[in-house]
Amino acid sequence: MTQDNYILRIENLEKSFGDKKVLRGVNLNVPPKKVFGFVGKNGAGKTTTMKLVLGLMTANTGEIFVNGEKVTYGNTKTNRFIGYLPDVPEYYSFMTPKEYLSFCGEITKMDRKEIRTRSEELLKLVGLGEEKHRIKGFSRGMKQRLGIAQALLNRPKLLICDEPTSALDPLGRKEILDILVAAKEETTILFSTHILSDVEHICDEMALLNEGKIIMQGSIDEVKSKRRGNALEIQLERKEDSDSLYRFICEKTKAQKAGSAGKTERNGSNNIILKEASLLPYTLNFIADNNIPFIKIEKQESTLEDIFLEAIK
Repeated sequence: MTQDNYILRIENLEKSFGDKKVLRGVNLNVPPKKVFGFVGKNGAGKTTTMKLVLGLMTANTGEIFVNGEKVTYGNTKTNRFIGYLPDVPEYYSFMTPKEYLSFCGEITKMDRKEIRTRSEELLKLVGLGEEKHRIKGFSRGMKQRLGIAQALLNRPKLLICDEPTSALDPLGRKEILDILVAAKEETTILFSTHILSDVEHICDEMALLNEGKIIMQGSIDEVKSKRRGNALEIQLERKEDSDSLYRFICEKTKAQKAGSAGKTERNGSNNIILKEASLLPYTLNFIADNNIPFIKIEKQESTLEDIFLEAIK
């Protein structure tokens, strides 16, 4: 993919507040029609990056391009390509959802017929099509859903969502995630979050931001494959066999304790986790030679949480 085909392109972005350097040479490429996870712990610089993309701040160095056009500080023209959902959206609480979307369409000079048809389409998408109550009585989840509808109103090329699920219960989170997956059919989504299970659930690609730098970027499968191998879990029927196998592996790795070797660990009384696949032949031979009954030998896939914790150490 050429540089001009990326919906969002960030090059060598740096931003400081006084003597505190928040972004340290961020480079990011977001392809079209994807849900792109922008991941990092609180304070990593995610919100600062998004404000720079929206032209609400000036960068110390670096350039940002949205749909091939350069972002400039202030009333940047590139915002016509962007829909934005902040972490805590604010509304005129006396309005109904339909009135609010009509108001937003009018101030952005949309055609009245388009406002009406688009509002009906989006309110149905976010599950508020039959909602006639005023916004002041809405739950947090309902406000987030309305925020997505508002952000998609003018058919943006890029939808930026800043921690949209962070304060929701499990049902509310699932509803928002399902809506974002459906919205991918018509736009690209930059999904900023620190909830790694959400990223694993809906994102096509991701970037990990840590201490102002992108330290990992790619598809979810690519990111997972960068971790050093996958562990194996062995579950035996009897605790005494598990103890024997555990001692054997410790002796094999010339370690007094498995924890110090870092190559195996206990997971309950009958389970052993092999952190290196090279130990499997010795383990299987020991099981066979001693006629040890086992329940399962299973590969443990890496999770994004594993990778995240390993990467930021």
